[in-house]
Amino acid sequence: MANRTSQSEITLAQGTARKTKVAYYFDPNIATFHYASNHPMKPFRIRMTDALVKNYGLYKKMNVFRPTAATFDQMTKFHTDDYLNFLKRVSPEIYSTGVERLADRKFNFGDDCPPFEGIYDFSSLSAGGSIQGAERLASGECEIAVNWGGGLHHAKKTEASGFCYVNDIVLGILELLKSYERVLYVDVDVHHGDGVEEAFYTTDRVMTVSFHLFGHGFFPGTGHVLDVGVGKGKYYAVNVPLQYGIDDETYHQVFRPIMKRVMEWYRPSAVVLQLGADSLAGDRLGMFNLSMRGHGKCVEYMKSFGVPMLMVGGGGYTIRNVARTWTYETARAVGVDLPVHLPYNEFLEYYGPEYLLDVPMSNIPNHNTQDHLEKLVAAITEHLRNLPFAPSVQTQEVPIDEPVEADEDLEDPDERLPQSYRDGHIQRDDEYSDSEDEGDRRDEHDYGPSSSNGAASRGRGSRLAASGRGARAANGSAHADTDDPMEG
Repeated sequence: MANRTSQSEITLAQGTARKTKVAYYFDPNIATFHYASNHPMKPFRIRMTDALVKNYGLYKKMNVFRPTAATFDQMTKFHTDDYLNFLKRVSPEIYSTGVERLADRKFNFGDDCPPFEGIYDFSSLSAGGSIQGAERLASGECEIAVNWGGGLHHAKKTEASGFCYVNDIVLGILELLKSYERVLYVDVDVHHGDGVEEAFYTTDRVMTVSFHLFGHGFFPGTGHVLDVGVGKGKYYAVNVPLQYGIDDETYHQVFRPIMKRVMEWYRPSAVVLQLGADSLAGDRLGMFNLSMRGHGKCVEYMKSFGVPMLMVGGGGYTIRNVARTWTYETARAVGVDLPVHLPYNEFLEYYGPEYLLDVPMSNIPNHNTQDHLEKLVAAITEHLRNLPFAPSVQTQEVPIDEPVEADEDLEDPDERLPQSYRDGHIQRDDEYSDSEDEGDRRDEHDYGPSSSNGAASRGRGSRLAASGRGARAANGSAHADTDDPMEG
């Protein structure tokens, strides 16, 4: 039986000199939606997280809010009316009749992004938490806002992608830009934050920084180190492409120096931190090897700069580890330490046999060499040297309503094709278990260089990034999705 921690035993030790004023957003309805049988994305993980947050006593340390669903008009600040109207009317029943099958191409629906019941309501709740968190930050009512129901970083202006339908992050950033001159977006999901990067690829008012697995056909196939933005946004997109099996020590050998330079040179007025938990060890889809504490160090480091910060969720498919980590990171935001033994809660059986607040690293090989990491940091540092120091951008518009066009003088233009064009292949149907407990946590993966079939089988969900790699190479990009991101 679990080694339970009673409420009387839960004493929160102070982790910093003072507590941070945190606003926490959660609506229990967001956890009731279900993508599809066998689909790895489970909104239920958000409720599991909240149960731990609540039973650890963290509610007493924060201002807790139930977000209002984002309105249609709010979501059209980024998404098109046509796309949002489709989300409102589509359902599994309508879709199965073939009436809406054209959406497979137009809106990129399919196995990754199925038309589940209540899809519009789910998306508007996710977006509402991020928008309202941004509003509260801008008003000065909190220093950190947390929305674990957000972080859906792949959604595009006119299409779904990678389990994401409405891009709550873009909407939250647009809200922040009403009050702040410069916003920094940092993404530690194992997948490249392509939707957010694409939205702000031509502006210097938002800098995007993504740490992600790259190469070997891994979804979405974008995020080469030479993808740096175009026009006024040139060098304001920072991509840190990593290899299989990166662990805590090597991850922070690149995370800390890069983020230190970014903060020194860009001097953002606000930060949005996407904390996708699929970069944890043992994730069902991810291939990194971060521990819970290694992942949480990203929160601690970004918090140390004292800049208003919006924290959102993202990927994460071993749901008990997602809940552990997001609970731990909520505590890091507040500035308290939590007992390692989990408190009693309605989902306690999911955490056996250890019943601990811990996600350890495993013994998988790390394919990130010291030479590779040093070259990455050096290349990105050189890109940042091209930036003006703390640019004055008060009067510049955010050109998200216009299609991204490459500068003629850009040496390595990267034509950005619709995700529906890139996503051309489908994984086998039996790839995922439909059980909620997911069976035993994987501690080992085949992380070696991909074979012709193996490379294809490890993309996100059912999508194959190899098609994106071919499209980009065919269009003449000098930095197509090679397995070594330092080539090209």
